[in-house]
Amino acid sequence: MSLNPSQTQQRSSPPKPARRVGFRLHILVFLAPAVLVYTAIMILPLFGTMQLSLFQEVDNSRVFVGLDNFRKLLGDPRLSATFWNALSNNAWFFVVHMLVQNPIGILLAAILSNPRLRFRSVYRTAIFVPTILSFVIVGFVWKLILSPLWGVAPDLLEMAGLKSLFKPWLGKEAYALTTLSLISVWQFIGIPMMLIYAALISIPEEILEAAECDGITGMRQFWKIKLPLILPSIGIISVLTFVGNFNAFDLIYVSQGALAGPDYSTDILGTFLYRTFFGFQLQLGDPHLGATIASMMFLVILIGVCIYLFVIQRRLRRYEF
Repeated sequence: MSLNPSQTQQRSSPPKPARRVGFRLHILVFLAPAVLVYTAIMILPLFGTMQLSLFQEVDNSRVFVGLDNFRKLLGDPRLSATFWNALSNNAWFFVVHMLVQNPIGILLAAILSNPRLRFRSVYRTAIFVPTILSFVIVGFVWKLILSPLWGVAPDLLEMAGLKSLFKPWLGKEAYALTTLSLISVWQFIGIPMMLIYAALISIPEEILEAAECDGITGMRQFWKIKLPLILPSIGIISVLTFVGNFNAFDLIYVSQGALAGPDYSTDILGTFLYRTFFGFQLQLGDPHLGATIASMMFLVILIGVCIYLFVIQRRLRRYEF
């Protein structure tokens, strides 16, 4: 029995896949709750804050003033000096985390990813536990530890024969901000450690086996194979560190108060915003100027994230697998 060419073509051609009806609606249904919650608690307050920064209170009525609040913040000698001091302190707070927290987190993740290490889960848990502690607990505990009157730090250094190294680190302008930065590093070092650990254990075994066949083992394998492959994760951690540090407030407020002493040496944008918006002691609160400071914080964070996305992230894509 002979077949027509058209019948042969119909039988040999694969069947067309059925259309997925309602696929876009399926996405919207699952995204809607998260989008609505994020919009309600993040997007709307953000636009409300930016709108508030464009007004001033004149004779108990709100008057649109445009960018006058920004000119006042950057042009008034007192406000400008306080703002740039807080911004520079915030930058140093971020630098300490980048230079101390992230490298140590990578080192700990590399050690804990070694399959021959015993009690790895115990070590991971012990390092990560401070992350879940309250800022209030961490601030007060470390303030007690470092106290020159009743703290345990002087006694511990004396037992080690290093009593001469002790200083009232939270009471001196030269040491206070760095000390608080290191306390924050101690509390949050578990986050980069766990993220890098997850990236390390997700590297395909075929790549590592091929490296071993080429004689690349130990630390050489980490520097030449693993580190380039986890660079995208390191980039994400850097962005999270940047955003978190420029939104910092709790630890400084708990440890040093709203005035961020001594003599504003630990003042960051978060504490400056708090004093300006709500007022403190004899200083009256100004919600419009406080919203201006919050808008400047958002602008700084936005610029930093854009630099990462459009400059650094493009170069890191070549290492993804």
